[in-house]
Amino acid sequence: MTLDHLYSGKVRDVYDAGDGRLLFVASDRMSAFDVVMEEPIPDKGRVLTAITVFWLELVADRTPSHLVSVDPAELATFGIDDLVGRAMLVRRAEMLPIECIVRGYLSGSAWKEYQASKTMHGTPLPPGLREAEKLPEPVFTPSTKAATGHDENISLDEAAELVGADVVKQAQELSLAVYRRGAELAAGRGIIIADTKFELGWIDGELALCDEVLTPDSSRFWDAAGWQPGTTPPSFDKQPVRDWLEATGWDKRPPPPHLPPDVVEATRRRYVEAYERITGWRLADWPGAGSGRA
Repeated sequence: MTLDHLYSGKVRDVYDAGDGRLLFVASDRMSAFDVVMEEPIPDKGRVLTAITVFWLELVADRTPSHLVSVDPAELATFGIDDLVGRAMLVRRAEMLPIECIVRGYLSGSAWKEYQASKTMHGTPLPPGLREAEKLPEPVFTPSTKAATGHDENISLDEAAELVGADVVKQAQELSLAVYRRGAELAAGRGIIIADTKFELGWIDGELALCDEVLTPDSSRFWDAAGWQPGTTPPSFDKQPVRDWLEATGWDKRPPPPHLPPDVVEATRRRYVEAYERITGWRLADWPGAGSGRA
């Protein structure tokens, strides 16, 4: 079967699978500072796919999703090399034009805004908060979806102007429910999910989870043992790549410097550790990555 290639992003390739379906393929490409590195991170695509499937199954009682199948035999019929374990067959969705972000801790762009104005997405916060501080309750903080450049943080009222107040309320409730469930499970396994970004879309009249869910790329995962307010905890993602690139003095414009093998391997280990600690399984148990359960 020959599929029409629709889109390639920094990480994912998307194909038209016919009958209202898409094939999402997570590559091993690594992007840092909005530039794609020359060297892939082995197993990264499989980690992103495997952990997304884990979460979608965990929250299936709370929300529908776009997932149709990750069955290796079914995926093999599409004839794309190295597909097993890194691809999801999904339903098409009418995507919301906003990013659905949930923050449980004050970090990233929210921390920068707080430093400047003591607000988060335009909403006042108490004085005296520190970087990486846990918020009293998780907060839904939407942003725009930028075609180029960076997304822009917006208020709930601004999000309502884009999609309607009722839709914002639905998106808020769904996003907070999924985040809370995910954060609770992760906390029991020694990982803090500081914040995360969900993609939501309409499928058969229902708002559904789409794309990746609670992965190291879409979320800020911290080791709970190393968390301390007032500091920036290292993340379970591309942190070794970012740290190494910063140390080189690279100007963050293409082409990037070549990543040394030890940085590639250190990054791979962080992705794999995030998956294995959260799920309790070894990545080797996932199709395309060997066998064996922890």
